[in-house]
Amino acid sequence: MATFGTGDYQYEVVEGWGMIPQLGLVSGVACDSNDRVYVYNRSPQPAMLVFEADGTFVAEWGKDIFQKPHGIWISPEDEIYTTDTIDHTVRKFSLDGDLLQTFGTVNQPGVPGMPFNQPTRAVLSASGEMYVSDGYGQSRVHRMTADGEVIVSWGAPGTGPGEFNLPHDVTVDHNDRVYILDRGNLRCQIFNNNGEFLTEWTDLGSPNDLFIDSDNIIHIAEARQSICIMTLDGDIIGRWGEKGTAPGQFSDSPHGIWIDSKGDIYVSEVIAERRFQKFARVY
Repeated sequence: MATFGTGDYQYEVVEGWGMIPQLGLVSGVACDSNDRVYVYNRSPQPAMLVFEADGTFVAEWGKDIFQKPHGIWISPEDEIYTTDTIDHTVRKFSLDGDLLQTFGTVNQPGVPGMPFNQPTRAVLSASGEMYVSDGYGQSRVHRMTADGEVIVSWGAPGTGPGEFNLPHDVTVDHNDRVYILDRGNLRCQIFNNNGEFLTEWTDLGSPNDLFIDSDNIIHIAEARQSICIMTLDGDIIGRWGEKGTAPGQFSDSPHGIWIDSKGDIYVSEVIAERRFQKFARVY
């Protein structure tokens, strides 16, 4: 069987994984503590599709809630955080799809500089604070309490430090460093938790989504049909992926990425229909 990857990060594609009729454009993906897979499906019907790690379909929920799915993240406590770029909200769910909390006003964008205007992703830090990249409608990042009160916001349109051209993803590491994928500027900017600029990485190809694995290695889904692997210091370990429609290739734009407890990678694409793939790690 063909392998994909680079260096110590080698994978075999699991052909046909999750190919149920409901699957269409997949915006994002995340796994819970039991390695169940939550596929944030955008079309033909916005919904959350839930699978076992072997690809067995388990459940579908949220069809009466979601309008345009974008980012998804699952906390170590198995709380699901989603963003919706049409209705301007961040939502928190249980694993069973029970809506626990809605942040923002449904179908009403925030005033300039304030949450939310087409937010792209929401995550928690180790201390339980919420960070939101915000997003398509404004070039901001918000650090908030767990209840959604703003602690500090930063960002403005532009190309300089602390300026953004579509902050497409936010991730917080164990040192409370905040990674913002500044997609339109082809870079990742790194800040402390007060929004003070620390550094940037510019050798990125239209970065969409970032995941830090259990070894503190960064994996970035890039729209140029590749996965970039980096250290927390920004050193590139390798890059893999090629354009195409065959199993293991990326047809257009890898948009979401998650790694489960076994090191297997799930990659979603959001331009072409039914382009969702699982890559099982080869040790």
